[in-house]
Amino acid sequence: MYLLPLRAQVLIDQEATIETKNLYQNLFKLQDKKALLFGHQDALAYGVTWKDVPNRSDVKDVVGDYPAVFGWDIGGIEHQRSHNIDQVSFAKMKAFIVDRFEAGSINTISWHMDNPQSLGNSWDTTTAVASIIPGGKNHQLYVQWLDRAADFLKELKTKEGVYASILFRPFHEHNGGWFWWGNPHCSPDDYIKLWKFTVDYLKNKKNIHHLIYVYNTNNFQSEEEFIHRYPGNDYADMMSFDTYQFAKPSPSKAELEQSKKDFTALLRNNLTVLQQYAQKNQKPMALAETGFETIPDPTWWTQTLYASVQDFDICYVLIWRNHGLKKEENQMHYYAPYKGHPSSSDFKNFYALPNVYFGKKTKALNLYK
Repeated sequence: MYLLPLRAQVLIDQEATIETKNLYQNLFKLQDKKALLFGHQDALAYGVTWKDVPNRSDVKDVVGDYPAVFGWDIGGIEHQRSHNIDQVSFAKMKAFIVDRFEAGSINTISWHMDNPQSLGNSWDTTTAVASIIPGGKNHQLYVQWLDRAADFLKELKTKEGVYASILFRPFHEHNGGWFWWGNPHCSPDDYIKLWKFTVDYLKNKKNIHHLIYVYNTNNFQSEEEFIHRYPGNDYADMMSFDTYQFAKPSPSKAELEQSKKDFTALLRNNLTVLQQYAQKNQKPMALAETGFETIPDPTWWTQTLYASVQDFDICYVLIWRNHGLKKEENQMHYYAPYKGHPSSSDFKNFYALPNVYFGKKTKALNLYK
């Protein structure tokens, strides 16, 4: 096992809260013991057939336990909206985050920010990055948006005034072309300038000290591709990537097997490259988003996901959200099983694996102490 020297396990924010520093140290320890924390996006906000039911989670319905990691998105905060892009109330999101922090779990936040040039959504790829870095015509607008995000982040604290530590993953999947900050739509230099300004502004101007900054890509073939727009070790605490398995609706057995083969090869290649670079630079790493929409493979959890990641030192894996029926497309959109789903039995087997951690086992780790 590759052991990381303690001297290297230092956050880029030297004024980070003690809880955030402790969490960061514990992320390394999780990797050293090959403990894999399981996460789910928007797990408490809604499920395949329900919304706004207190204390409910599709994951909990199946295994009797909450996830260990909770993903949230603050897209819409830049406009001071009451709900995010997935119609989750920001007021409820704050309560969920603080509740899960107090329960000893981990919260991670992404930001599907609207395009500041066109004011379209994140998927509007009108050129924008150069306009919001210092000196750009939309820079002050971006500063205003950051101020609004900062106001939200500063409200993530307990009644005792303790800030809930956050794994913050902005400008994610940046080597893809689907977001306005993506690789085809801005230069590496401008992306890095945007990242550095964002970190410096939140940390030094807004005095936010409960964030762990997570660098995130989509799939990549080599170290050179992974670090193409890396801001440097002084501006990123953690490394991660996103990848999903795909298959056409109602795949045949042969199509499902080919999909599994392709996904496993891709995932393991990504993890091999990531692990080598993360170890070399002494950063923890994660599979920040993954999943197989509607989970058509009933043994996906143990035979595909776990089988692919078990040899690598990632501290958590997070699957995407359980939206349910997308009426406009007349198709289901979910990544965790719900009660009665064909993969539920295998999900229970996954839950029972000794080095897989959900909420109860994670609470006992005291990650913030």
